[in-house]
Amino acid sequence: MKGKRVFLISVALAVAVVAYFNFSGVMCVFGTEFEKARIDMVEYQIRSRGIAEPHVIAAMQKVERHRFVPEAVKSLSYHDGPLPIGEGQTISQPFIVALMTQCLLFPETVDTSESCFKRDDTVPAELSRFKILEIGTGSGYQAAVLGELSYEVYTIEIVENLGKRAEKTLSELGYRNVFVRTGDGYRGWPEKAPFDGIIVTCAPDDIPKPLLEQLNPNGGRMVIPVGPAGDTQKLMYVRRNADKYEKRLVTLVMFVPMTGEITSKK
Repeated sequence: MKGKRVFLISVALAVAVVAYFNFSGVMCVFGTEFEKARIDMVEYQIRSRGIAEPHVIAAMQKVERHRFVPEAVKSLSYHDGPLPIGEGQTISQPFIVALMTQCLLFPETVDTSESCFKRDDTVPAELSRFKILEIGTGSGYQAAVLGELSYEVYTIEIVENLGKRAEKTLSELGYRNVFVRTGDGYRGWPEKAPFDGIIVTCAPDDIPKPLLEQLNPNGGRMVIPVGPAGDTQKLMYVRRNADKYEKRLVTLVMFVPMTGEITSKK
């Protein structure tokens, strides 16, 4: 009887070990596939389109996009386009995330025929002290990329379920410098202003005045899509110098519309 019990325990342990290594092997395969897909994403979707700033490339290579997308579309995590994340919202195309990041933090490296950024533009604060406001947290992916490159990121999401999910993901991934708030982003986060950079991932018809006012008056900058919902919009770069705001066109885009208080301003 004792021998039979020992035999059964040995079989059970053997099955557990086999199951563990099979599961680990599957996870390893997925990890390898995602890593390769991320390398290809950076090379063929980002570098090939002119994004070359080393810090941006490193951040895009490091942040695991598959951690920010729903299970149903996880296999498409490194697809060259936006993906649905629920609540009628999307995670932006990787190239657009990289472009907006580079435009916000390293505008002198952006080379487009429309914008012609001046080579003497300077970052208004050292990146190690750079404070950013993001309007439209969504999945949290853009905030994670910014979190790799800046001192603090304050991000606001109007959809409560998305805000909570993004906060959980960012916390699990160890982003202690990213702070998530659920609410309407139209009026920004005034108690944390001024911001060295503001990035907006939803499109208003016009740039909200409260966001302009929360830019650092000494060179604060904003990247924001502007235009009607469901139509081509203009991705704009704004730079503040005291009470003057210089605006330049970066490229044409299509984002989900900004909702909340701004709809009453139309």
